[in-house]
Amino acid sequence: DYGIVMDVAGWAAEDDSRDAEAVRRHVVEGVDSAYQAKVTQVGEPIMRHLEKVVMLQQLDGHWREHLAAMDYLRQGIYLRAYAQKNPKQEYKREAFELFSQMLDRIKRDTVVLMQRVQVRTEEEIERAERERQARLQRQMQATHAQPPTLQDESAEPQPAGASPGAPGVAVEPFVREDRKVGRNEPCPCGSGRKYKHCHGSLS
Repeated sequence: DYGIVMDVAGWAAEDDSRDAEAVRRHVVEGVDSAYQAKVTQVGEPIMRHLEKVVMLQQLDGHWREHLAAMDYLRQGIYLRAYAQKNPKQEYKREAFELFSQMLDRIKRDTVVLMQRVQVRTEEEIERAERERQARLQRQMQATHAQPPTLQDESAEPQPAGASPGAPGVAVEPFVREDRKVGRNEPCPCGSGRKYKHCHGSLS
């Protein structure tokens, strides 16, 4: 906690003769005092229940990691024989070290999380919910403040193909007057060449 750190820093700066053990005791007292204040604020039954939940959560997560580490150790333990070591004895020793490290991590992470967690009271939760509802209401009002303008219902719909500048006037499709000449047919000009080599090449 930042407040505890600043308090310890100021306390240690007052007297340079204080040793590490005195600083450690002061830190522990400060942490205990801050935690007891939190227990008093939210109530002991709620805090005890929260401690159990956090402890079980940390135990579950770290136990899964421990099982994965044990499986990894079991797969490579035979390599210890290259170093003239008994793989069975090394497996027992390293497995015990992994288990001890897991317990230390569970304790440390549980304490850190319990110091950082902030438990809100019923009044704080209700106030936060009211503020959230009010914020959503303002957003809805701002969204629907200016509805989109609709077209005049009295205006007649334009027919398909009509240009925007001339409502009600349809554009007639293009109709070819003569038959389309194929590219391999004789050119209509009478030259005797194929259309694609005569006037068709120009078009």
